[in-house]
Amino acid sequence: MPDQNTAASAAPAAASEKQLNPPLASSASSRSDPPIPGGTTARNKRRVRLYLVAGGVVLLIAGLLLWRYLSSYESTDDAQVDVHLYPVSARISGYVIKVNVDDNQYVEKGTVLVEIDPRDYEVAVAQAQASLANSEATAKSLNITVPITSVSTESQISASASDVENAKAGVLAAQKQLIAAHAQVEQAEASDVKLQDDVQRYKLLVEKKEIADQIYDQAVSAAKASTATIAALKANEAATDEAVRQAEAHLTAAGANYRSAQTGPQQVSSTRARAQAAIADVEQKRAALEQAKLNLQYTKVLAPVSGEVNKTVVVGLNVQPGQQLLTVVPLEEVWVTANFKETQLRHMTVGQKANVKVDSNGRSYKGHVDSVAGATGPLFSLLPPENATGNYVKIVQRIPVKIVLEPGENKDRQLRPGMNVEPKVYLR
Repeated sequence: MPDQNTAASAAPAAASEKQLNPPLASSASSRSDPPIPGGTTARNKRRVRLYLVAGGVVLLIAGLLLWRYLSSYESTDDAQVDVHLYPVSARISGYVIKVNVDDNQYVEKGTVLVEIDPRDYEVAVAQAQASLANSEATAKSLNITVPITSVSTESQISASASDVENAKAGVLAAQKQLIAAHAQVEQAEASDVKLQDDVQRYKLLVEKKEIADQIYDQAVSAAKASTATIAALKANEAATDEAVRQAEAHLTAAGANYRSAQTGPQQVSSTRARAQAAIADVEQKRAALEQAKLNLQYTKVLAPVSGEVNKTVVVGLNVQPGQQLLTVVPLEEVWVTANFKETQLRHMTVGQKANVKVDSNGRSYKGHVDSVAGATGPLFSLLPPENATGNYVKIVQRIPVKIVLEPGENKDRQLRPGMNVEPKVYLR
């Protein structure tokens, strides 16, 4: 009985062991049994090899495609939205009477943002206009005087020259008359000597009763008449001599007038110079008027570009030239500044397409590479690094790359300067 039970228990155990290890038995039999030509084992091996080759090809193609995709672009998370901020400042001093915008309000280019009290500048314009009118009248008067002075000068020179010639002729005539008068005096004196001698001879003859008294009386009368004639001729000679001196004095005066008239061209030049100075004064006053009009225009502060406003000015503020009043942010002109590593710029060129993902709204914007900065970012800092030291450690530098959005990409103006973005630049 014990042997049967033992055999009965051993039989199920052997059967269970056979069921638990069937592959071992089959493998053992396969190793022991010779392969059957055209059996399933060869086909299974070929199928496994084919699957392995196909899987390897698929993995190779997938790896190649993945490598081409990953090497087709460069990206960075060190990028922000940038824009040029437009500070709006006052160009004149004055009292702010009106502010037409609020913070974060969108305005168009040319919108009146701030108004400064214009009354002082309106008065300045009126004064400049009056001063210009006065200068124009003065210049007009001097321009009329120039030709008048020129003609008058020419007439004076001609008249003075004629007076000089007449004076010279008068002097010559007076001198001739003086010579003639002197000759008459000499002739009369000679005749008087003869008559006086005749009187003396006739007196002796009358005393001797050799001639009649009548002849003696006639000689005495002739002598007296000769003396009177000589006196008259001497008076005429003196008058003629005075006429000569007067003619010479007139000649001297005519010469002085002629020399004075010869300064006429200089007087004309002086008048013309004053006229030109008056014209220059007119131009100066006209420029002052233009400046006054500009200052009046500057009482209205305009938006230089379209954008959102950030203001620091309020009504009642007294502003000075150069004082900043507002800042305009042109949201339609934003771009992306991406700080790529220098090792990422090997194949990056201007004009390559880019895709910019924005963290704030999750949207993607299309753009292209506009330019690459001329130096690394640290060189633009206030204290650029100096690597000429003994403990130098090489650090990969970053270079700013400007990415410009395509037209219409930011038409809703959701991009704000300073936002973080992640750009991808497609190298091919």
